[in-house]
Amino acid sequence: MHNYTLKQLRYVDAAGRLGSIAMAAEDLAISQSSISAAIDACEREVGYDIFVRTPAKGVKPTALGYDVLKAIRRFLEQGRHFESEIQSIDGQTTGAVRIGCYATAAPSFLPLILKSFSEQHPGISIILLEGNMDAAVKFLNEGDVDLVFSYDETVESGQGFVPLFPAPPYALLPSDHPLTTQTHVTFEQLCTLPMVMLDLPRTRAYFGNMFTKLGLTPNIVHSTRSSEIVRALVSGGFGFSILNIRPPEYVGANLPFTILPIKDKVDIPVFGIITSDVNRRPRIVSEFIDHCVALREARVFDDLAVT
Repeated sequence: MHNYTLKQLRYVDAAGRLGSIAMAAEDLAISQSSISAAIDACEREVGYDIFVRTPAKGVKPTALGYDVLKAIRRFLEQGRHFESEIQSIDGQTTGAVRIGCYATAAPSFLPLILKSFSEQHPGISIILLEGNMDAAVKFLNEGDVDLVFSYDETVESGQGFVPLFPAPPYALLPSDHPLTTQTHVTFEQLCTLPMVMLDLPRTRAYFGNMFTKLGLTPNIVHSTRSSEIVRALVSGGFGFSILNIRPPEYVGANLPFTILPIKDKVDIPVFGIITSDVNRRPRIVSEFIDHCVALREARVFDDLAVT
């Protein structure tokens, strides 16, 4: 029977997470020798190296070490939720929910959720990790988060999905563009105009394929990984763009851009919550998801979709 202490596992996890014994020691406010000793002890127990240690270059997991670190993180996460549930026995849920989020969409809907959730659950804190769609799902797969906000197309085998709202694509045009006198636009109209492309993994292919399926080619003149830059370039008259989620600040009068629905029939992605179905869902996570579903039923997310 292997013998590991919780402290050793936390030290090994910190070294793997930060890629450095020195950084792990600084992060945990302990000595480097304590980190090294924990790694040595765990490697003796498992019978093989967890890390390759290179002077001045830190530590890198071995092939088997990657799997060990995943197992350690799952165990530590279960322990964290166990502590939260023990503390919540008196009826007041406490602890933290770790959320992964598609960064471009986060500012549009997270404030709507977090404000009301925090008011109802003051004992729960929120930890956010943001990235592109692939990065967000990687956070979930590696145990860094409890759930992910993203589109249904990124759901992988063995994962669950809780839909929140459909997100049809819409056109963002300069407010003085002639097409803004219309109630909608078509891809055929848009393909003749200069386009500002939101250039992130999956998004570029998604937007480009909408034109390709109709035998059209978009005229991409600018590309950026920032939705804020997209808005700035469109507002400045440099072209149009296509997005899926309408932030609350995109609604109102005297805006430097106009939003128009796209008439053509396209595949409409659904935005929602991706979860891992491997383990029993902790109470704190279930309460957060239930809160999001209640907001959906109250139609809080309706204005985020352009229909």
